Amino acid sequence: MEVEKIKEIRKRLGMTQSELARESGVSQSLIAKIESGNIDPSFSNAKRIFNTLDSIAKKNELKAGDIMHKKIISVKQDSDIKAAIKLMKNHKISQLPVIEENKSIGMISESIILEAILNSKTRTVREIMQDSAPVVSSITCIHTVSALLKSFPIVLISKNGMLKGVITKSDIIETLY
Repeated sequence: MEVEKIKEIRKRLGMTQSELARESGVSQSLIAKIESGNIDPSFSNAKRIFNTLDSIAKKNELKAGDIMHKKIISVKQDSDIKAAIKLMKNHKISQLPVIEENKSIGMISESIILEAILNSKTRTVREIMQDSAPVVSSITCIHTVSALLKSFPIVLISKNGMLKGVITKSDIIETLY
């Protein structure tokens, strides 16, 4: 990374030169000289400053647990399709995780239900559910969750091995805008 970027990154993180100096273990005057272009820092000082900036950026980054919906609306595999449709309609959602004993075992969506209705006389969720949505830790960064949402309609969130929430694309959009 370029030394000229230090000031830009520091300001984006809302830090003063003194705060960055204290966290990095260098002097404030060194930070000021680097930012003004009056000095090129040693490799070890530049590395220390960039590591500090990176660490603070990661600490400030949104995590899955920060934006998840804590109420997971789900169905069991033995649920009737009509009950699943009613649940989706009542909660204005288009997909449901299939959960048994606090474990995600599958997923259904409006598309899956529609296809099943058109092609057969399906009665239970078990008959049409597809693979489970991905499950990530509550401390997973929002960028990772966003990447998963490009391939899946929902991402389930766990903490200490227990399902704790759900995130959809609309949750990410709402949070970021």
